[in-house]
This record gives sequence, structure tokens and C-alpha cells, in this order.
Amino acid sequence: MTPIPAPVVCLPPAVEPNSIQPGGGWCMSLELAWGRCRRYLLRRFRPGYVRRMAEKRQGSCPNCPHDIIDSRDLKYWRNVCGYWFHPDDDPFTWRNRLGFARAGLAELCVATVILWIVGLLFALATLIHPLFWVPVAVVGLVWLEILYFFRDPERRTPTDPAALLSPADGTITDIGEVEAPGFPGDRALRIGIFLSIFNVHVNRLPRSGRVVSIRYFPGAFLDARHPDCPARNEQLWLDLEEGDGGRLIRVKQISGAVARRIVCWLRLQETVRAGDRYGMIKFGSRTEVLLSVNESVELQVKVGDKVCGGATVLLRFKT
Repeated sequence: MTPIPAPVVCLPPAVEPNSIQPGGGWCMSLELAWGRCRRYLLRRFRPGYVRRMAEKRQGSCPNCPHDIIDSRDLKYWRNVCGYWFHPDDDPFTWRNRLGFARAGLAELCVATVILWIVGLLFALATLIHPLFWVPVAVVGLVWLEILYFFRDPERRTPTDPAALLSPADGTITDIGEVEAPGFPGDRALRIGIFLSIFNVHVNRLPRSGRVVSIRYFPGAFLDARHPDCPARNEQLWLDLEEGDGGRLIRVKQISGAVARRIVCWLRLQETVRAGDRYGMIKFGSRTEVLLSVNESVELQVKVGDKVCGGATVLLRFKT
């Protein structure tokens, strides 16, 4: 495998994620503010519902800093809070069947309100001049693209036990050997995937295993196709281990010039299955999957290929 010269690593030290979206964001702040208002109204006007949900709540969270009434309050804290609800006791599981990424519903709702208001104003302006129908059409296309961006289609996951699946939709940009701390000899085989704004941005697990490490690195927001992007941009590293001390697989979610929000809702030591959803990157970005160069593999893709997360086989392990 041809080594790929690695750019100088400029990332700051990793920090432990404090939510599923460690980079925050104004839309997240808006949703959290609404959550505080919603919980106040529920306690004020629906105390019976609050009591019932408290009885159904599972798990424990000593000295919990999160105010949890129902599953909506766990959206951002699922990876750092010990509480959870059985699906049968969750009145909001229907949101997972909407066909849109639940982690992006707030952005989708806010964008819809703003764009519909702007579109209505331009539509009213057509009473002055018919050329205002042009910006109305532009606003409509932007809204349709945002709907398309946040889609979350079902995928049929291959059952081949030797397969390493693509963690994202997009285009293969590079395949090669790079420096990678934590792997034998600090070297790894890397497969890089570029996600445009037209790709599905929900990430899926490439292999089954156990989550042994989650590291978040604040950083820059270079274009996802920039050669220094993997070393300088904000990113989150997810390490999966197969068995006890077995094969290590690393998946990196890397922000881009437009993508500023990385989402990962997995917990440390959680057991996960290949093909399952585990997070997303909001707008154009890059995803990488890394494994030891000592692994004997048979590549199934090449640079320039289009791949689908959770469905496309990137390579097969020979042993």
C-alpha cells in the first residue's frame, strides 16, 4: 500500500465529549432553552405525566446535572447520562420513523421557519414586480436541499462477517498508509470519504464491537477536501475493539468548511453492531476509517468510488 504523507498534526489535546454534540452551536442552545421552558410547563400543567415518566425512567445517574422528564431531554445527553427509557415507554419513538435524522430535527425546523418567512416576503413582493418570483424559487430550492440533506434512509446491512462497511455516504478520496497513534507501529491503513451537501450525513458503524475510546478535538474548519483537513479540523475519533483485546477499528468524523457540528451519541464500553447509526456530521464534511497495516485485507473499493454508509463493503479481512 502506498504511504500517504501525513500533514503536520496541529490538533489541540483531546477533550472528553460533554454531550452528543460537543461543539455546541446556536441551534443546540435554542433547543436546550426550549427544553427548559417545556419542562417548566409540564411540571406546572401536567404533573401527572411527569410522575408517570419518573416511574418509567430506567437506570441511574448519581448527582445527575441533567433535568430528565422524558426521552426528549436525553437527546443531547444520551452519551453522558445514565438514565434511559424502554421504547415501549417512550411516547416519542415515532420521531425515529420520520425519515429524517433526529439529531438534525432542530436545524430542520428552524431552517423551515426562517425560509418560509423569507419566501412569503418575496412572494408578497411579486405584487410589486414579477421578477421577485426568482428569489421565491431560490428559497424553495434551498429548503428542499435542507430537507434532502437531513434525510435518514434505511439501509440493508451486509451479513458478511469479514466485511468492513463504509461509515458514511460519499466519495472515496484516498486509500493509503498514514501515521496513526494507537495502532501497532503507529501506522494504519486509512480510507478517506468526502461527503458533499447532497450526501446522507448520518454515520454508521463499519464493524461490530465495543466502544473503547471517544476523543473530541476542537479545531479549524478548512474545506473537507483540503490536504490539511484531517490534521487541523475539528473532529471526533471513535475506537472500536472486536472481542477482548482484538482488532482495533477507528472511525473519524471530521468537520468541513460548511459542516460545523459533529454528533456522536455512543457511550464508552457500549457494545455496538455493524451498520447501526451512531452519529452524523451536519453539512459537507469528511469521514475516515482506519485499521492496522498488519491486517491482511482485500480492498473492494478504489479512489473515486461512490459509497453508501452501512451498505458498501470497503474491504474484506482475509483472516
